[in-house]
Amino acid sequence: MFQRILVALDPRPSHESALRLAGGLARSAGAEVRVLHVVPSAVAGDTMVNLEDDAEGTALVANAVRMLQTMGINAEGRLAHGVTNLVPRLVSAAAAEYKADLLVLSPHHRGPFAALL
Repeated sequence: MFQRILVALDPRPSHESALRLAGGLARSAGAEVRVLHVVPSAVAGDTMVNLEDDAEGTALVANAVRMLQTMGINAEGRLAHGVTNLVPRLVSAAAAEYKADLLVLSPHHRGPFAALL
């Protein structure tokens, strides 16, 4: 089934549902999990603006890894950096580099109704 699962998280509280899903799948398949968070930045004129600091991203990843390990999952975490419009490419590249069999994304920019769909 799945041997390697990549979970890409954003800092919203809804990321916990993605972690629970990945953890359940990993436990049933005996898979390992890598947690990824991309610390976003944006370009404003000729200036690069960080939208989050590394400490926030590091804490998010550490808490996610700890949650998965508490579930008995072999988990590790990674932090990446990128401009907001390149985040999908960074996640895709991370999945390819990890040789992930499954990519789990935390819900992002959706209201409750859109998340249901």
